[in-house]
Amino acid sequence: MSACSSERNTFTNRLYHNTTARFNAYFLADSKIKELEQIIATTHQEDYTTILPIFYPIDSAIVEEHDALLEDARKLASKAIDWHRISKWVDDSYLLLGIVDYYRADFDDAINTFKYINVTSKDDALRHRALIQLLRAFIDLDYFEDATFVIDYLSKEGPIADENRFLLYKTLAYYYDKRNDLNGKIGALDQAVMLASDKKEKSRLNFILAQLYEEAGIESLAYSFYREAQKGNPPYERYFFAQLYAQKVADINRSKDFQKIRSYYDELFENSKNVEFRDVILYERALFELKQDDLDLARTLLRRGAAEQGKNKVTKGYIYEKLGTLSFEVDQDYRAASYYYDSALLHFRKGDAPVAQINARHAILHPYVKYYETVQENDSLLRLATLSPKEQEAFVDKFIAAEEERLIREAERKVVPKSSSVFDNLLAFGGGRGGGANTFYFENPVAMQQGAIEFNRVWGIRPVQDNWRRSAAQSFGGEEEPSPRASTAAMEEADPGPLANLPDRGALLDAIPNSPRAQQRLKTDLEDALFELGKLLHFSFKAHESAIDNLEKLLQDFPETSKRPETYYTLYLAHRELGKPSDYQARLNAEFPRSPFTFSVNNPNQPTGNLAYLESSRLYDRAYTAYQERAYEEAKGLVTEALEKYPLTRNTDRLVLLDIMLSGKLESEGMYQYKLEKFIGENENQDLVNLARKMLRALIGDPEEPEERIAEALPQAKEPEAKPDTAVVAPVIRRWFTKKI
Repeated sequence: MSACSSERNTFTNRLYHNTTARFNAYFLADSKIKELEQIIATTHQEDYTTILPIFYPIDSAIVEEHDALLEDARKLASKAIDWHRISKWVDDSYLLLGIVDYYRADFDDAINTFKYINVTSKDDALRHRALIQLLRAFIDLDYFEDATFVIDYLSKEGPIADENRFLLYKTLAYYYDKRNDLNGKIGALDQAVMLASDKKEKSRLNFILAQLYEEAGIESLAYSFYREAQKGNPPYERYFFAQLYAQKVADINRSKDFQKIRSYYDELFENSKNVEFRDVILYERALFELKQDDLDLARTLLRRGAAEQGKNKVTKGYIYEKLGTLSFEVDQDYRAASYYYDSALLHFRKGDAPVAQINARHAILHPYVKYYETVQENDSLLRLATLSPKEQEAFVDKFIAAEEERLIREAERKVVPKSSSVFDNLLAFGGGRGGGANTFYFENPVAMQQGAIEFNRVWGIRPVQDNWRRSAAQSFGGEEEPSPRASTAAMEEADPGPLANLPDRGALLDAIPNSPRAQQRLKTDLEDALFELGKLLHFSFKAHESAIDNLEKLLQDFPETSKRPETYYTLYLAHRELGKPSDYQARLNAEFPRSPFTFSVNNPNQPTGNLAYLESSRLYDRAYTAYQERAYEEAKGLVTEALEKYPLTRNTDRLVLLDIMLSGKLESEGMYQYKLEKFIGENENQDLVNLARKMLRALIGDPEEPEERIAEALPQAKEPEAKPDTAVVAPVIRRWFTKKI
C-alpha cells in the first residue's frame, strides 16, 4: 500500500507513479486525442483546386459528434494528475487538458492552461510545446499582437527539440497564411518540410509548397515540389493532383507542343485509375483550351465535366462557376450565367473563394432572370390568346408531342450503354445477366415505355383477355373507347416512367389567358418587366443595345405607359453611351417639361451624389417652411430651383409631392386632383403615396383628417448623411406576377 501513496516522495513511489501515470491514464488520454485528430483528418475533404490549409480545419460538428473521446481524455488526464501527483507526467497531463479545451473551443481555459505550463513546468520541451499550442490558439482567434509576442518569446528560448521545431514552423506558416504573407509562409514551410519525419505529412507539405510557388509564378520550383509530393506513398488523390499539376507547370506547356499536351490529358482520362477524377481532368483541359482561345471546345469540355460523377463535389462548383463566367463575360447570356452560378453554389462550401463574387453577381442576375422570363412568358401567352380555340388546342398538342419526344430522348441518354455483342444478347434472351442486359426489351424501361405508349395510341386501353383484336371487342361495358390521347394519359398515370414530367394538356390550355382580366394582368406585368429589364441592362450590365431594344419595345407595345419620363431618360442615356443621336431629350421637354428627368437631361453638369443631396435638402427645408408660412409663390420657386439644379436625389419624391401640394394652392382643383392621382399611380414611396391618398380623400369630400394636419405629416428633410446617393432612379425591383407552364 505504501508504494501506491501519492504523497510519499521515495524512489520506489516515484517509479511506480511515473510508470502507471505514463502507461495508463496519460497514455490512454493521449490516445483519445490522437484518435479525434485522425477522425478530423480523414473526414476532411481536401480541395486540391485551392491551396490546401496548413492544419486540417476543425469542424465543430465533428468535434461535437465525437465529444465522448474528449470527455474520456479529460477524465483520464485528470486522474493522472489527481492519482499520480508526484509523477513527472503531471505537466504533460495538464497539456492534454489544454488541448481538450482547445478542441472544444473553450479558448480561455485552454490559453490559461498553456500559460500555466509555461510558468510552472521545468521541462523545456513541454513548455515549448505548450507555447506552440498557445500560439496556434492566438492565431485562430486573430490575436496577432499576442501571437507576435509568443513568436518573439520562443525566438529567445534555448535549443528547441526537432519535433517541436517542426510543429513551430508549421504553426508559423499558419500565422503567415492568416497575415497573407506569401514569402513568410513559403519560408516557414521550407523549414517544416526539412524537419518532417512522417512521409505522408511531408508529401502534403510539399504539395502546399508547390501550390505556393505556382501562385508566386516560380514554375520550376513548383514542378520540383509537385514531383516531391508524389513520394512517400501519399493517398492516390493527392498523387493524381500532384501529377496533373506538375504537368501544368512543366516546360512542355511553354514548348507550344499542344498536341503532346492534349495527348497527356487524353491518357489521364483513359486511365482506369482516374475514373473518379475525370471531371478534374476535363476541367483542367478546358482551362488549357481557354488559354488557346478555343472557347467552343472549352465549353464542351466543361459540360462533359459537369456530367461526370466526380469524387469531390467542389470540382463541380468550379466547373459551373467557369461556365457561368463564360456566359456572363463572353456570351452575355445572363440567364444562363444565373443558372450556372446557382448550380455552382450548390456544390461550393460557404467559405470557398468564388462564393463572394457569385453572390455579388447574383444581386443583378436574379432580378434579370425574373424580368427576362416574365417578358418571354407573358409575351408568348398573349400571342397564344389571339388564336382561335382550335388553333390553341393544336398548338398545345404539338407542344406536348415535342416535349414527349424530348423526355424519351433524355431518358435514353441516361440508360447506361452496354456491350452489344451477340453473346450478351443470347444471354439476355436466355435469362442470363450478361453485359448487354439492358439491350433486352423487358429490361429496358425506356423501350417498354415507348412500346406501351405506342400500343395505347393504336389500340386504346384494353383488359387482359383472349381475342382482343376482334372488331367486336372495340369497346367494353358499353362505354365509348378512349381516345388515343386519353389512353396515353391513363398509361402514363399507371406507369409514368420517363414521361412523369410531361405537362398536362388541360393545365396548358387553362394557362392561356382568354379572359380580358387575365390578359390585362399579364400586360401589366409585361409592362413592368420590360421597363425594369431595360434599366437593369443599361445601369447594371452596361448592355446599352439590349437596354434600348427592351425600352423601345415598351414604348411600342405600351405607348401610353406612365413610365415614359424615366423610359425616355434611360433611352437618352443609353444612346449617349453608344454615341448615337436620339430625340429623347426633345421628347422629354415637349411631353414632360416639369419632370425631374427633364431637368436632369437639360442640366447634365449638375452636382450629383451626396453634394446634390445636401443642397436639395437645404432648398427643401426652405420651401417647406415657406409653405407653412403660406408664402406659396416663394415655396414654388424654391421647389422648382431644387428640381432643376438637383433633379435626381433622395429628396426628389418629397419635392414632387410638395410641388403638387403647392399646385393645390395656386392652380385649379381639377389640376390638383389630376396630379395627386398621377403621383399615387406612379410613385413607389409608400409613405408618400399614403399621404397623397389622404390629400385626395380630403379634396373629394371624404376627409379623415384636416388638410393642414395632412400637410404636417409630410416628412421633413433629415440631417444629411455622409454617404453616396444610392437612389438616383426608381428601385429596380417592382411588384411582379408570373404563371408558369
